[in-house]
Amino acid sequence: MVTVLNTLNRALEKPRHPEKVNRPETPVLKKPDWIRVRAPGTPGWQETANIVRANGLVTVCEEASCPNIGECWQKKHATFMIMGDTCTRACAFCNVRTGMPGPLDMDEPQKVADAVARLGLEHVVVTSVDRDDLTDGGAEHFARTIRAIRATSPGTTIEILTPDFLRKDGALEVVVEAKPDVFNHNLECVPSLYLKVRPGARYFHSLRLLQRVKELDPSIFTKSGIMVGLGEVRNEVLQLMDDFRSADIDFMTIGQYLQPTRKHHPVMSFVTPDEFKSYETIAYAKGFLMVSSSPLTRSSHHAGEDFARLRAARSTKLGTAAPANLTSSLAPV
Repeated sequence: MVTVLNTLNRALEKPRHPEKVNRPETPVLKKPDWIRVRAPGTPGWQETANIVRANGLVTVCEEASCPNIGECWQKKHATFMIMGDTCTRACAFCNVRTGMPGPLDMDEPQKVADAVARLGLEHVVVTSVDRDDLTDGGAEHFARTIRAIRATSPGTTIEILTPDFLRKDGALEVVVEAKPDVFNHNLECVPSLYLKVRPGARYFHSLRLLQRVKELDPSIFTKSGIMVGLGEVRNEVLQLMDDFRSADIDFMTIGQYLQPTRKHHPVMSFVTPDEFKSYETIAYAKGFLMVSSSPLTRSSHHAGEDFARLRAARSTKLGTAAPANLTSSLAPV
């Protein structure tokens, strides 16, 4: 069980989630048999950890308490979280630290690029905390990170998982201009739950953000995901799929919400593997190029393998061979 207190500095006892300290505790439900993960600690996991530490980097794998960290780090797959470890938002589901972030590390883009090269990654995922304190929301820092990875590892494909850049005019254009291969922005939950689960965000703004990516550069794959078990009903998930397709989103992920602490939003239900499979079948019927729907699905889990399948699916749909690098001359799918 993760606590909401910073146990690394007991002298200060700074809360990890100051906005949640006074919230009532809710019981943490026992996980069903179908949710089982590999514990970290293998030699491959340790090697990945050493590279992350040596470059002074933050990963969402650790900060968000991802259940797949043991499996992914064993394969030397890590999702880098840029712009610090402190988020300006206070989402009810998230275990990332909240508060006022420090200044940007201007050397971070190159540090990430160096780690990507040392890990030998063919596909890398870069995400970030929300930085509402920055004029551009961190858009230029994302662009610099993309360019640094391209320069150091030109054969590596790049997937970014961005914040919503709410009220940051021109920020999206800066990131798209850097040409990531995949632009991911998670909507996290159905719209009826936003006030409780994602109060700092706006559902239709996030949807429009992804639609705008396609308008700016049709060659970039778009991706978004939600968690289930937060209190949604089935028809809301099906309507959300239609909203995603209206925004021309290529890849949808659906995973089980797992409550980080007793202070976070409670798990309202554990969705069965059969229900996840049903969502996957329906989503493919609605026209997504790729769907990942399972209890342990997370945005960057198996991202490299999924990108290869995503690119192949687009090529099949367009009736062409999969090129090494897609260009903006491709029509939207």
